[in-house]
Amino acid sequence: MTPLTRDGIAARLAQDIQDGWHVNLGIGMPELVANYLPEGREILLHSENGILGMGPYPDEKDIDWTLINAGKKPITMIKGASLFDHAWSFGIVRGGHLELCVLGGYQVAPNGDLANWARDADDPLPAIGGAMDLAAGAQRIYVMMTHNANNGAAKLLTSCTYPLTGAGIVKKVFTDLAVIEVTDDGFLVTDMIPGLSREELQARSDAPLAFSDTIADLTDRAA
Repeated sequence: MTPLTRDGIAARLAQDIQDGWHVNLGIGMPELVANYLPEGREILLHSENGILGMGPYPDEKDIDWTLINAGKKPITMIKGASLFDHAWSFGIVRGGHLELCVLGGYQVAPNGDLANWARDADDPLPAIGGAMDLAAGAQRIYVMMTHNANNGAAKLLTSCTYPLTGAGIVKKVFTDLAVIEVTDDGFLVTDMIPGLSREELQARSDAPLAFSDTIADLTDRAA
């Protein structure tokens, strides 16, 4: 059993972004999705510091530190990209104009609750920030995270124990072990890495999991 890398999770998630969508990529792991958008689909990436039309991460020689995303990472811009102030940017978010926002996660519950921010003063991002606007304003939320914390703790929980970013907002969860849809009946596993049994995946999760009749190979569409 070989879990996906962070880039692998990003590549798999990118396959589920549809043609014509406007998409915000949250700070951290979700930023990697910009490097794996499927060819032939018109997808416009938004950043809350005022960008629509971000491209992939630049080559080292092409980095321009006057062009950064909300996570202070250097970016490229596609032809036709636009820059605007925070008022316009959050108007896009709060106006419901984003078909998708991809967020990292600490905990997700079967009803779609998400906790993805820290209150630790030592954390580089110790506050909820713009995630609360994105969680409330985007048409759908996909979560990208490792299946378990560094100490092995489950992140798919029956009920979140951390402060919520948003209640009932998550539609899909993409981890290094599986893809899980959030349905009216709870978590439904649709993809898994080869060599991982259903029993082991359940053991690594606190919340109960249901499994699709046909489980796809998670590595087929991942980097």
